[in-house]
Amino acid sequence: MSKNWMQERRRDYYYRKAKQLDYRSRASFKLIQINERFNIIRAGSTVVDLGAAPGGWLQVAAERVGPKGKVVGVDLQPIEPIEGVQTIRGDIRSQNVRDELMALTGGRADLVMSDMSPNISGTYSMDHARSIELCEMALDLALRTLSPDGRLLVKMFEGDLSKDFIAELKKHFATVKRYSPEASRSSSSEIYVIAKGFGKTEKGQSG
Repeated sequence: MSKNWMQERRRDYYYRKAKQLDYRSRASFKLIQINERFNIIRAGSTVVDLGAAPGGWLQVAAERVGPKGKVVGVDLQPIEPIEGVQTIRGDIRSQNVRDELMALTGGRADLVMSDMSPNISGTYSMDHARSIELCEMALDLALRTLSPDGRLLVKMFEGDLSKDFIAELKKHFATVKRYSPEASRSSSSEIYVIAKGFGKTEKGQSG
């Protein structure tokens, strides 16, 4: 990591605010801002967080679901314990990991969220395609686990494959919105996609 990068990070408002409030990541504020706008994390909800390390989103979710809610994080990397949160270390594509997740959640979730990002190659078309693959992975889990009227939140790198992914979401959710929270860096091409009302589309209602 370059010295300039470290200096810029220390000057970053959300990095400093995360330190002050004991959040593990500045990304916590992205989720806070998304939730303030779209109300996706609700008291008593069951929340699944994919790509959860180091745990910034888990902290925010646990605060908002309260003692009657449940928060489960999954990541390839270890996550230091967080009060009120259960974590699984492993690949969500693994059947063993999925089985463990189902056991912890009782087979259902009200919100599936993913801040997963591909390893950046430097070739944007490749990074975009890998980002869409991660979004599709989160959608696949959501389709298997979401309760009626459930929500899905994913991070996506915008590109030529975005339209097809959004179209797929609209087959399953009543509303699909793109949103760039203030806490996202201005240099980032990331966008968050918020899908609400699982099974409440015309197709879902008629089925």
